[in-house]
Amino acid sequence: MKQTPTIRMELDRFLKQEGLSLIQFGHIAGMNRGIVSSIVTGNKSMSVNQLDRITEAMGLPEGHFYDLFIENYIIDVPPNMRRIEPFLYRCAELDKLDTIRRVLGAIMDNLLYSPKLFDIAEALFTQGQHAAALLLYEGVAEAEKYQHSERLAICQYRIFTIQIGDDQNQNLRAATLFEPFVERLDEIDQLDALKDLANVYRSMRKWDEVDEIARKMRGKAEIQYSMKHQQNSRERNEAAMKLSRPMFVYISYGDLLCAGVCEAQGDYQQAQQYTYAYVNLDWVKETDEDTQHWIGLFQHWAEVNTYVYKLLSGDTSVLTDYVEYIATSTNKADKEMVTKLLNVMLAANRYNIDVDNILLRFKMEIDFFAQMNPSADMYTYQVVPEQTTRFKYELAKYYLNRGNYSYGFKYLLDVLSKSLSNNKESFFIRCIRLFERFKQFADVRSFEKYEILVSEGQRERLFYY
Repeated sequence: MKQTPTIRMELDRFLKQEGLSLIQFGHIAGMNRGIVSSIVTGNKSMSVNQLDRITEAMGLPEGHFYDLFIENYIIDVPPNMRRIEPFLYRCAELDKLDTIRRVLGAIMDNLLYSPKLFDIAEALFTQGQHAAALLLYEGVAEAEKYQHSERLAICQYRIFTIQIGDDQNQNLRAATLFEPFVERLDEIDQLDALKDLANVYRSMRKWDEVDEIARKMRGKAEIQYSMKHQQNSRERNEAAMKLSRPMFVYISYGDLLCAGVCEAQGDYQQAQQYTYAYVNLDWVKETDEDTQHWIGLFQHWAEVNTYVYKLLSGDTSVLTDYVEYIATSTNKADKEMVTKLLNVMLAANRYNIDVDNILLRFKMEIDFFAQMNPSADMYTYQVVPEQTTRFKYELAKYYLNRGNYSYGFKYLLDVLSKSLSNNKESFFIRCIRLFERFKQFADVRSFEKYEILVSEGQRERLFYY
């Protein structure tokens, strides 16, 4: 019968092979003779720190013995969180995700480990080690799926946050799976969760979902804001500090989202009514710097959107004033710039307006946000890239309609490629229809790239002829 290898046996074999004494090896590993002796004789277990020193002293790559560590000190003995916790942190540091999966598989049958594993996941999440944290959240969520606990809801919230990315199908699955858990979160945490959900659905232009969630967020925020100022307890003030924004923002942001829904549906009059609601902030009791910052933002958004509703309604006389407002109130790093210029292109294509001079004026800004990296905030991570894609599509339509085919096909193929990689089915189909309208003007290179992308789209089943 073949004997199961152990780290102790591997170390003993190495010492004999290299002709090293315990004292000599201890000097190399930075460990005293007694500890090395205890490890070799099996009288003492080892920590992951000691294992890393031994591995380095043996000239082996980091984490070389981690699988054996699991066999020798986690599976074969009663699990000890004082040993497991630093081991998990080290695995996360080395990106050894499969090793973390093995640990979880060995210990997750016991619900007693869930609280500690959750704490480790939270620490890893805070440190930005999201891939490792995701495994722990998923492990805890699976173990506690019948518990209906707040910890389970937080796990689902973190899983949702981590899984949101470029793939629209994946984002929809993540949002759909998380949404039922929102009500299980702490009442304060629900506000940020609803905000994030609304922005994800907004990026997918699922306006019914955005409208429902925005109203729910606004209602909950109103209750919390009222309770905060009626009770004015230290506990409530501390709870409010957990939020990513001042509490009043969630009330006004609900109105702003509803205005966006109305705008998308072409109901500009109702959108303006919501705009009046979110800019009227006389009821806000706080006066601190952060509050003033957000009040200023809502005032800015209201002024911009008032121009937009008039412009998209057909009042093209406001275009000059709108453009001047954009130029004087923002800079090229403004994450709202893409939305502002998108509105210009929507009006240009809808009402056949020549905006060549406007595009030339903002060329630097357009080049900047086309290359801008999204931040961790759900709005700039999801909504801004979606708006950028829409802007490029409208830009492609504008240039093609005006006979500037080199620019038109350049932007159109860029959007087609992006839609394919992000599983944006509706955009992919819109691009195909636009290309087919103007394909007689496409050069050979553009046509070849188009056919390659369409073939890939058929393989991915994004559309059928």
